[in-house]
Amino acid sequence: MKIARDKLLFRVLMAGGIVAAMLWPGSSVRAQGINVPPDAHAALEKLYGGDADGAVATARDFQKAHPDHPLGLLLEGEALWWKRYCSALEIKYGMVESWPHTKDPGDEAYFALADRAIQLAQAELGKSETAEMHFYAGMGNALKVRVLGLRNENRAAARAAVAARTEMMRALELDPQMADATAALGLYNYYVDTLSPVVKFLRFFMGIPGGSKELGVQQMKTGMEHGVILNVDVRFISARALRQYDEKYQEALEIAEPLVARYPQNPLFLLLLGNLNMELGRKAKADEYFNAVLKLPEAASAGSGCCSRCANCGSCAAHTRNLAQEFLDSIR
Repeated sequence: MKIARDKLLFRVLMAGGIVAAMLWPGSSVRAQGINVPPDAHAALEKLYGGDADGAVATARDFQKAHPDHPLGLLLEGEALWWKRYCSALEIKYGMVESWPHTKDPGDEAYFALADRAIQLAQAELGKSETAEMHFYAGMGNALKVRVLGLRNENRAAARAAVAARTEMMRALELDPQMADATAALGLYNYYVDTLSPVVKFLRFFMGIPGGSKELGVQQMKTGMEHGVILNVDVRFISARALRQYDEKYQEALEIAEPLVARYPQNPLFLLLLGNLNMELGRKAKADEYFNAVLKLPEAASAGSGCCSRCANCGSCAAHTRNLAQEFLDSIR
């Protein structure tokens, strides 16, 4: 099981921490920041509220209004990823997580969308170099890494990872205060320092820089508190990592609880809170969260489910309810 977890951890390193980079000394260039317009923010709120289909629709409206801007494509890709992630969820080792799966019919359209976002960001960089556009180019590559890792295509994921890292390094050189890039760096530092000695040895030969778990935790906290795009993502990933690799269930619970407090209709957050309470032996509380998943209206949880272009789709309502029921059966 240790080997399996190391392999999974390496994939998560690629998918979650790949957009990170080493912080460079501050330059003379004025910090640019990330500008998220209200309609783009609305897409994120729909996504994290459990309505990924609504987020896709809002992201596409943004694309129509801003055809030359990569953000709308990235928002759609983010929503499609969460749908893909939900469809891959299984319970293993007592944890609900997305374990490796095979290719999906919707993957090629997903990759094309990520490539288009990268192209738009690069086109804007050709006109004027900004930290924001480098960040978007990096995020486009990071979207590709997520699915490539889920498909066990680690070499392709590594190539996309290198491209993402390069873009993020430049973004942080231009704007060292960019909290979203700091959050990504925190994920990188945490996961690299968590790898087993054997995998660290391989990391050395692959040229992946080392990291510090303690520093990574602090950087992730910065992302949770000040991030504009990745604040919810990094909170969700951080809680899962602390559960999975450090077995710090109480700390993970404290990080994850604000997710459900803010987005009580998201079944993925409810499942995580239930899972953490089970690990802490709080079966009654876990029961509450799993039953909350069962009580969600179809529309609320369907949006977070598998992609409508996926062959094994069904609905997220059915999938997350089955997972919640599986947990409940184990409690009882």
